[in-house]
Amino acid sequence: MTSAVRIVEVGPRDGLQNESSPLATADKIALIDRLSATGLRSIEATSFVSPKWVPQLADAAEVFAGITRKPGVQYPVLVPNEQGYERARSVGVEEIAVFTAASEAFNQKNINASIEQSLARFAPVLQRAIHDGVRVRGYVSTVLGCPYQGEVPLHDVVRVARELHAMGCYEISLGDTIGVGTPHQARAMLQAVAGEVPMPALAVHFHDTYGQALANILACLEEGVAVVDAAVSGAGGCPYAKGASGNVASEDVVYMLHGLGIETGVDLPALAETGRWLAARLGRETGSKVGKALAVA
Repeated sequence: MTSAVRIVEVGPRDGLQNESSPLATADKIALIDRLSATGLRSIEATSFVSPKWVPQLADAAEVFAGITRKPGVQYPVLVPNEQGYERARSVGVEEIAVFTAASEAFNQKNINASIEQSLARFAPVLQRAIHDGVRVRGYVSTVLGCPYQGEVPLHDVVRVARELHAMGCYEISLGDTIGVGTPHQARAMLQAVAGEVPMPALAVHFHDTYGQALANILACLEEGVAVVDAAVSGAGGCPYAKGASGNVASEDVVYMLHGLGIETGVDLPALAETGRWLAARLGRETGSKVGKALAVA
């Protein structure tokens, strides 16, 4: 396994977009600034999508303009199209992410487009980003199952990841959107994609619906992956995948990694405190087992 892992903190975007309790703009800014102080090096700040589709992130420009950007920390934002790209760039965004699915059915339900159409939409965004010196991260969702079509053919996952990488995405995040995968499936999926996309350009993104996320991450670590997406306090889920629980909690991932002797650069107690702070703002308990344990230790 790798000796160090980069955690991509997705709570402020992927987490908050599916929380039922709204979070004030000032609290979103405070959340990102708190996360910046924990040692995290990549924090997905927000999403420049239509407020009609994701009302929780309607204040994307205000949030990004309000955070204190710490040197050495990346603050990527999700953009769906050129309009979103322009909005993001107008407030100084230097890294973006684009999103598609390996499932045709999920893409149609999610963005009303086929896989090929979604990739075609990204092409001008990628071209502009490369010209502007903006880094682009690619998300591939439903890599281990789809709420609409069920099983997702592995060759579709490989094809989409390969195309995003060829288009210029420096990193491809492979997401089990509805959290149905098991370690054997996760390992096989990663091996297949790594046959077409270099392992250093791959990341994993697991939801914990069936309690398999940490086991799936460990299986992928054993294959050599060194980038893991996670959300502080286990926030969020997927608004288009009914019943999908939140992302795996960043605190729980960091605890496991440190127990394996893998460096993250993250201050775990500070991260756990931030998770409890966020949960209180959302009116619920933290979704992190480690966060709860450290609170009473």
